[in-house]
Amino acid sequence: MSETLVRFEGVRKTYGGGGPAAVQSLDLEIARGELLTLLGPSGSGKTTTLMMLAGFELPSAGRILLEGRDIARLPAHRRGIGVVFQSYALFPHMSVTENVAFPLSVRGMSKHDQGKRVAKALDTVRLAGFGERRPAQLSGGQQQRVALARALVFEPPIVLLDEPLGALDKALREEMQLEIRHIHQRLGVTMMYVTHDQAEALTLSDRIAVFQDGRVRQLADPRRLYDRPADAFVAGFVGENNLLPGVVEAREDDDVRVRLDCGPVVEAQAVDCGPVGGRCLVAIRPERVAVAGVTASDLGEGALPAVLTEAIFLGDHVRLRLSLGDGGEILAKRPAGIGALPEPGGPAAVAWPEGAAFAFQPPG
Repeated sequence: MSETLVRFEGVRKTYGGGGPAAVQSLDLEIARGELLTLLGPSGSGKTTTLMMLAGFELPSAGRILLEGRDIARLPAHRRGIGVVFQSYALFPHMSVTENVAFPLSVRGMSKHDQGKRVAKALDTVRLAGFGERRPAQLSGGQQQRVALARALVFEPPIVLLDEPLGALDKALREEMQLEIRHIHQRLGVTMMYVTHDQAEALTLSDRIAVFQDGRVRQLADPRRLYDRPADAFVAGFVGENNLLPGVVEAREDDDVRVRLDCGPVVEAQAVDCGPVGGRCLVAIRPERVAVAGVTASDLGEGALPAVLTEAIFLGDHVRLRLSLGDGGEILAKRPAGIGALPEPGGPAAVAWPEGAAFAFQPPG
């Protein structure tokens, strides 16, 4: 990894009222030039973490280092950090050029130098020629580009983005995700991005920190986070997963045999799993589940008998819901137009490749 730009050391944030800490004993590093996403549900501590780095919240304990200097008690305006909010926070009475130039003017930069910096920033976000317009004359996506240009124009060491695309529609949000990713790659600027959208995090990030209850549950690159979740919370929160409850019947090294509550016995890799006799959850991604309109004995060892209860066409794939008997249920995804589906209510079988199932301790 590149050199560390930002380091959180034992950072804790509590509010009055005696409730649990919003952020608990956070140790986290951000490398120079990376795009790190803080991902988690509402109230998990991700936005509080960003706000402490920005200087809008003070930590209750711990240190926040920027380029080796502790900034935890430094006022926000003296940190030199760029921030982009979901609400854009543009000045409605100013033109696009004036909005983008604002951080430069408060730093006392000459008009000539401001003009060069603003032109470069607007070109970076593909808004060259929009300088004389007011925010009200722009679309939501264009306003967000102006906010991004304003955060980039003074060349800060890091840019913080707090749910910046939450107010945009789906198509525009996906377009802006790629726009931010390309700007990051082109400029090499360090970014911390906060979102609750798993797909957004997977699209944008070099690494993702998954937050729950003020703690980081897993920190990894998108591929590893998706393929090898560290615990049941991450497995259930990042992407879609079947989480099948059961009891560990046998264990050998990192492999376990689990009797599911609905009856069948399956094998899984023990990632975060208790001892023999303990409760666990077996996780299998729906896209790893193969479905056939035959009996389980026809597919051989490892196949489970099932009954198709629902098939929903979603354009590029079909989402299948199958009963495993005795209250058990499993979801599968199949590319549209490939292979025949089982008859609803008729015999079916499900199976998955070796190594595709993981066993975790239940949350709590």
